[in-house]
Amino acid sequence: MPSLLQDFRYSLRQLATNPGFALTAILSLALGIGATVAVFSVIYGVLINPFPYRDIDRIANLSIRGPQGNLFDAWFTGPQFRDLQKAHAFGSIATWNRRELTVTGHDVPEDVVAFFGIGDTFPTLGVPALLGRNLGPSDSPDGQEPQPVVMLHYRFWQRHFNGDPTIIGKSMQLNHKSYTIVGVTPPNFTWGWGADVYLPQEINNEQGGGVVVKLRPGVSLAAADAELQPLLQRLAEERPRSFPERFKVDILPLTFEVRQNMGGMLYFLFAAVAMLLAIGCSNVSILLLARGAARQHEFAVRSAVGASGLRIIRQLLVESLLLALTGTGLGILLAYQLLALIVTWMPRSMFPPDVAISINLPVLLFSAGLAFLTALLFGLFPALQMAKPEINQLMQSSSKRAAGSVHGRRLHGLLIAGQIALTLLLLAAAGTAVEGFVHLMRVPLGYDPHNVVVIGIPLHENSMTTWEARANYFEQLRTSVAQLPDVVSTAVSTNGIPPNSGWEQQFELLGKPAVSPAAQTAMIEFVDPGYFRTLHVPLMEGRIWDPAEAAHGALLVLVNQSLARLYYPNGDIMGHSLKVPILKNEPPYVVSVPGADGWMQVIGIVGDALNDGIDRPVKPAIFVPYRTQMWMGTQILVRSRAAPESIFQSVRKQLSSINPDQQIYSQMDDLETRIKHERAWARGRLISGLFAGFSILALALSAVGLYSVVSYSVAQRTNELSIRMALGARRSHVLKIVMVSAGMSVSLGVAAGLVLTVGVNRVISGWLGNTTNHPLTVLGVSFLLLLVAAIACLVPARRAFSIDPVTALRCE
Repeated sequence: MPSLLQDFRYSLRQLATNPGFALTAILSLALGIGATVAVFSVIYGVLINPFPYRDIDRIANLSIRGPQGNLFDAWFTGPQFRDLQKAHAFGSIATWNRRELTVTGHDVPEDVVAFFGIGDTFPTLGVPALLGRNLGPSDSPDGQEPQPVVMLHYRFWQRHFNGDPTIIGKSMQLNHKSYTIVGVTPPNFTWGWGADVYLPQEINNEQGGGVVVKLRPGVSLAAADAELQPLLQRLAEERPRSFPERFKVDILPLTFEVRQNMGGMLYFLFAAVAMLLAIGCSNVSILLLARGAARQHEFAVRSAVGASGLRIIRQLLVESLLLALTGTGLGILLAYQLLALIVTWMPRSMFPPDVAISINLPVLLFSAGLAFLTALLFGLFPALQMAKPEINQLMQSSSKRAAGSVHGRRLHGLLIAGQIALTLLLLAAAGTAVEGFVHLMRVPLGYDPHNVVVIGIPLHENSMTTWEARANYFEQLRTSVAQLPDVVSTAVSTNGIPPNSGWEQQFELLGKPAVSPAAQTAMIEFVDPGYFRTLHVPLMEGRIWDPAEAAHGALLVLVNQSLARLYYPNGDIMGHSLKVPILKNEPPYVVSVPGADGWMQVIGIVGDALNDGIDRPVKPAIFVPYRTQMWMGTQILVRSRAAPESIFQSVRKQLSSINPDQQIYSQMDDLETRIKHERAWARGRLISGLFAGFSILALALSAVGLYSVVSYSVAQRTNELSIRMALGARRSHVLKIVMVSAGMSVSLGVAAGLVLTVGVNRVISGWLGNTTNHPLTVLGVSFLLLLVAAIACLVPARRAFSIDPVTALRCE
């Protein structure tokens, strides 16, 4: 033990004596380990273990696929739940139905997201409550009204009740109805994306909902699909509006959507940080090899005075272990900061907001094991190589004459080539990612999102059930907002909020039969006349209906340029008629004017504006007066002179003055923020930002590694170079010798990196929607890498031709 402590103290002195070496080695490890742990933590939290439910491997989402392969959540009426419960494949089912409710009893109503479910929902999930109890079958008695009880999500409990531990048994008002609080969920409870409260729903409730199923043990997804197909075919005949034509049952694991959206991206990021870790590890290996060679004279002296080879090995292992543990500790601290950055940049709509993403025990064990392996790799190999030097040779010469073996030089060359190849791969990937992201930022929007805010207006259940009452109410709300001082213009839009807007449905053209009715679809957008003025969408031809026509339920529509060009390439769509058969009157949830599903005249063409995301082409669109069909809520678009966030509170108060019970959606975004929250935009920013950062770090680490190898080579060949200079060799000749020594490794690394880059660029371009694959990007990053490599070689090369031959030879 005393000798081990002595080794530890000596190691500290050695590292303190060489702070540049120690700092470089520690940072190389910290950067690689920190990035790897952070990205792995995201993968673990989002892809491997995102849901806290019991028997998660048997819980799946009951979904269906349309004829074009699109995936939908199946929606069932309350009575249809009974048929699903009878399916042999299911042990139980959990249901959900999202609604917007209002917390009443306060000065300003607060919007909350409520999830209704039948009594089997929480038992199916199997997650115990943090406080109180879960909702259960007794809260949804068969054939009776559900009990007036509510369960709070942990997030809402913290925000609204300040985490009051005595909240169980107290009451709260939702839509002026009193509910008893019976429980609080755990903090990472992910049921319902953004849910605030959970309420019971009677199984025969006609509103129905979506379904998540728990399969019986031993039942496969394919077997469940086969059993459910005939059942859902029969249910679709009863409620055709809820099912697409020619659908297929496709029960999928709960993690399917997240894996589909983010799996490839996260795994590729993990591969990138693994490359960064490999570069850091090889960098430290190079540093330790070079430093070990420089210390051969020291080892020879220690061997001469009686030190055993095992003692020298232990000494170097202690030094390497100290470096590894310090780098790992710093890497874990770095991982926390990087993890927070990644979570902030991740697209919020691509994974449940309550997923627990944190540095947890499995990740810590992974990093500890990595530190141990790193210590062995960095300590044992240099120790075995340097622990038995040729004592007589080294005692009679300077360490500058260290006899670096051919094997050692080859190892250095391979490490450098590997570093160069991985660095070029990361640089090329970063260049492609940045190029793709810049392409997304430059996509023509077709509308002006600046200073436009979206205000959601949900209606209470069974309120404004007639067409006249609902139309007048929505117009009254819009008019009141338009009176605010900083408001430039306003518009009502049920679903026309770009860059994802509209309701894709089949339509018909009068006198022009469709070749395939299922393929003739358009984005149906319900808007008012001020919509185009507010968003600065130009009118290309014809006119826009006026408010008086909309007030009388006139059946008039506008189309975008994409629809006009696709179906009327001769430019003669004006005056033609079309109809959308699904626009039927279904009160109280949907109220329509008489004949809404009949023929409507095209009176104008407007410019194309993004309606299917920023990374996909504009789809054909039909703009229908929003009064033609009104749902249980709408949205008001407000263009203001001031920053959007400055008018949120004034809009909320203005709407409350019209109707004290009218809430607005708790999340109010401006259109520029919506673009930044787009999956493609956020994914592009995440990939390009992280890859750019990782590639810069890799470039710096590779430069340090190359500098170390060339410096090591110069130190080995000091005697040779001195003799050459004493015999009249020019500086350019000495510089050529030094540069050539590293040129082979750099060339091999660049060649390998170019081969790897070809495939990787295609993958990243596909994710970012950037189909162009410019070779200039690869050539540019290759030139940058060669430039940095040349600089890294020039610094020690200058030392080589600045050697005084007389002084160097005298030392020998």
